Amino acid sequence: FRANLVYVLICRNYKGDVDMAEIDHFMPLLMQHEEEGLVSPVISHGSVHFLWIKHSNLYLVATTNKNSNASLVYSFLYKIVEVFTEYFKELEEESIQDNFVVVYELLDELMDFGFPQTTDSKILQEYITQEGAKLEVAKSKVPTTVTNAVSWRSEGIKYKKNEVFIDVIESINVWGAHEVNANGSVMSSDIVGSIKLKTMLSGMPELRLGLNDRVLFALTGRDKGKTVVMEDVKFHQCVRLSRFESDRTISFIPPDGESELMSYRINTHVKPLIWIESVIEKFSHSRVEIMVKAKGQFKKQSVANNVEVRVPVPSDADSPKFKTSTGNAKYVPEKNLVVWTIKSFPGGKEFLMRAHFGLPSVENDEAEGKPPITVKFEIPYFTVSGIQVRYMKIIEKSGYQALPWVRYITQSGDYQLRTNV
Repeated sequence: FRANLVYVLICRNYKGDVDMAEIDHFMPLLMQHEEEGLVSPVISHGSVHFLWIKHSNLYLVATTNKNSNASLVYSFLYKIVEVFTEYFKELEEESIQDNFVVVYELLDELMDFGFPQTTDSKILQEYITQEGAKLEVAKSKVPTTVTNAVSWRSEGIKYKKNEVFIDVIESINVWGAHEVNANGSVMSSDIVGSIKLKTMLSGMPELRLGLNDRVLFALTGRDKGKTVVMEDVKFHQCVRLSRFESDRTISFIPPDGESELMSYRINTHVKPLIWIESVIEKFSHSRVEIMVKAKGQFKKQSVANNVEVRVPVPSDADSPKFKTSTGNAKYVPEKNLVVWTIKSFPGGKEFLMRAHFGLPSVENDEAEGKPPITVKFEIPYFTVSGIQVRYMKIIEKSGYQALPWVRYITQSGDYQLRTNV
């Protein structure tokens, strides 16, 4: 690890086949590549390869002299960030320095002789604690979860009320331009989805999740109705992949508490949920006037919350004046933006914002280019893809009754619309 471009904070040599001094070559090589505009996630020095990520003010660097599985290495580096953040709240230089003993303990448990081992922070916290006095006592008895087939869940979990909360969260990515046509066609779009669980169930329950998956419906010959085609599906390790591959059943023993069960992508043409039209007029070196119209292109019974429309303005603009039909507009000069905030935006509605700026010059107009308008929002009780949880079956040997709760949320991802001048 290297902090503030200066020194190695902490390191662990798992196999002893790479000289510890090799890390000294990493920063000079990285700085040289940055100067040449050739930054790469993998940097080589002789036969040694550095695979690295940056987090906060730290570089996390893995070294290898073999043709290692790069995706495994990067997954492990990001897992280190996740585990350390769970332990220390913030992963930065100070939190490493304040917790050297715990960090070394974690590094020894996370990997053994170059192979990832126990990487679930909930399980690690059962026997690696941040209190030095407790550390030795806790280590004397390693939890059975470390050696179990179900390493992500402890035995003997008990709740008075058994419940599982399911959040289906979809982010819509849109890259559009006004020039395509007047009804708001989009150049490119997709949906990235995630199904998150908060599990409060006793014992070792078996869960089965049913979705309106088009492939499943085709396999079983059911009436299709509204179905979705999911791509790039990724599952938590608890899901039985062989079962999913054979009959598309999502079957698993869940981790306790919060977890991401799965993520997916839906590659489809999406009509922008909030469509933006803008006109920017510049008047002879003196002022610029901006008119932005926002239109909700989703169901009238739905409401978008905490909408932010971020409109770029010239860097030399000054003396802002605003008029809005709803919400508030403010100038953020350090980012050369007008931020128009609408707390509640019902579907089918249109709102207008006008901005007026003084403009000392327009000399640098061409050099600055025309950044896109970006939009942020969240729409509860709604998924743009139409994905549905059809059922959640909960089976546990004691036979208790459990309640599943489902919530749907659509939010903006990378949502950009080009301005019309």
